[in-house]
Amino acid sequence: MGYYDVPADKLIASVVAELKKVAPEVKPPSWAQFVKTGMSKERAPTQKDWWHIRAASMLRKIGMNGPIGTSKLSVQYGSRKNMGMAPERFRPGSTNIIRKILQQLEKAGLIKQGAKGVHKGRMITPKGHSLLDKSSDHIMKELKIVIPKTPPPPTAEELAAQREAKKQAVAATKKPRKAAQAAPAQAPQATTPSTIDESQTKE
Repeated sequence: MGYYDVPADKLIASVVAELKKVAPEVKPPSWAQFVKTGMSKERAPTQKDWWHIRAASMLRKIGMNGPIGTSKLSVQYGSRKNMGMAPERFRPGSTNIIRKILQQLEKAGLIKQGAKGVHKGRMITPKGHSLLDKSSDHIMKELKIVIPKTPPPPTAEELAAQREAKKQAVAATKKPRKAAQAAPAQAPQATTPSTIDESQTKE
């Protein structure tokens, strides 16, 4: 897929612009300029469109890891909290913000609730998938990223030729062993006792 192969920061910036155009349902509430994004943060976000940035980032994560729920998303958007002299501790992100954005994305038709095996949560819809693909295609053309094409599957003749080559290779390795087993064992040569020098013997 295209959005797997482009830088995340460029894709999120492109999706932010698309969300502002095609998804009027995604908009920050009145309290967005005062709230923190998690317990570990000390201040509110300084970016004016941080709500759309978080929505674009969540849409990308749902497209890549869906179905995914609020609790897992809060862990991914969490960070370490400064505890002063004590060691830092991990704190998840705000579930209220995540839940509100999920509801807005679902209302815009970009995600939906679903299940895949034992996993339940939000999944991307064809409309959301098309939005991500459109943004990623634009970035790939801009950065000149080319995905190599997968080779076509081998034909029946090629598979038969490969099997025949394997059989010949196996037969070639077995022939020397059979020849070695069939060869008669040579009798050991008789060794003659070494002659003793008579000059060294004493009467």
